[in-house]
Amino acid sequence: MTPATATDTSSLARDFDLRNLSPAFYADPYPVYHALRTHEPVKRMPDGSLFLTRFRDVQAVYRDPKTFSSDKTVEFRPKYGDSPLYAHHTTSLVFNDPPRHTRVRKLIAGALTARAIAAMEPGLIRLVDGLLDAAAQRGRIDLIGEFASAIPVEIIGNLLDVPHDERAPLRDWSLAILGALEPSLNDAQLARGNRAVSEFVDYLRGLVARRRAAPGDPQHDVLTRLIQGEGPGEQLSEEELLQNCIFILNAGHETTTNLIGNGLVTLTEWPGEREALLREPALIDTAVEECLRFESSNQLGNRMSTVDTEIGGVALPRGTPVTLCIGAAKRDPEQFAQPDRFDIRREPNRHLAFGFGIHQCAGLSLARLEARTAIGRFVRRFPAYRLDGEPTRGGRVRFRGFAAVPVVLNG
Repeated sequence: MTPATATDTSSLARDFDLRNLSPAFYADPYPVYHALRTHEPVKRMPDGSLFLTRFRDVQAVYRDPKTFSSDKTVEFRPKYGDSPLYAHHTTSLVFNDPPRHTRVRKLIAGALTARAIAAMEPGLIRLVDGLLDAAAQRGRIDLIGEFASAIPVEIIGNLLDVPHDERAPLRDWSLAILGALEPSLNDAQLARGNRAVSEFVDYLRGLVARRRAAPGDPQHDVLTRLIQGEGPGEQLSEEELLQNCIFILNAGHETTTNLIGNGLVTLTEWPGEREALLREPALIDTAVEECLRFESSNQLGNRMSTVDTEIGGVALPRGTPVTLCIGAAKRDPEQFAQPDRFDIRREPNRHLAFGFGIHQCAGLSLARLEARTAIGRFVRRFPAYRLDGEPTRGGRVRFRGFAAVPVVLNG
């Protein structure tokens, strides 16, 4: 590294502010992440919070949920006030600690067993092949709107047994609610997010009432399982039930959409790896893991210190917000050889795409199945697919993906 380059990277680290990001960062955050890991791996932000970019520090926080809490009842109050967004994000599974977290996770995980997920595969293959058949007739496709986003909405809709003719608003509600988790929001984004929560809750009240009157099979129908609970003391309150139904859709929707979209775009940028996958379809398992590592759908996580402690040699008092930069940790050269190389044969590949510890994603096996099926079958069906113009980024820092990706299917 030349002195000029070192100076440039030092400036990137020094000037980094999560609430004031440039368009260049949204297009490619990895040079900034590299600069932060090199010069300020535990970065003190202007608001007093910490921003972590090393794998070992991010993993250490995940390993210690007692010291680093996921509960957001205090942290989110200034951001959302007394609003539908506040009610949702402080009640859903991901932003809670045990015992509430344990109780809700157990109910959800019980419907996502290996057997239950295996039973979804034939229907998933039919769904993907139907989307590919329709695309073949057109000769082109928007990878996001006409493929990647359609898959998780259908799968999660099936898990909650949402009638097909009632699924149209689900994606827009999810995008609005998750968009309100961005570090910096304007009034329009807040209003859109609050409206989405309110409309989603109103819809779910009716769906829950119908399901109470006519329960489904709790081994496959997550909503019935949540309604019935596991036994005495395991019943969810009405608010917990409604907000965690929203969480299930949100958790399984945008991250999986981004995984599929990011993976297919990345394969166009690394043609040697795409050729390897075409020659050896069995590489799809490690290819999906590398997609998860290389271009993480979920770039950021958040915790709050519950006691005076330290991380990465930096002292932090009780009540300090901590941002875990998952996207940076997965490009850490201490953990991954040649981290900026996309290598579908990479093993081991112990990335943090699904988190770690008690908050590891309950639906990770389902997400992997969706990605293997969607990416693998797309590449085999259209081996010469190519981008048709510049993809449109989703414009988010927390959830990295595309809003639209125009593709010509036959080269």
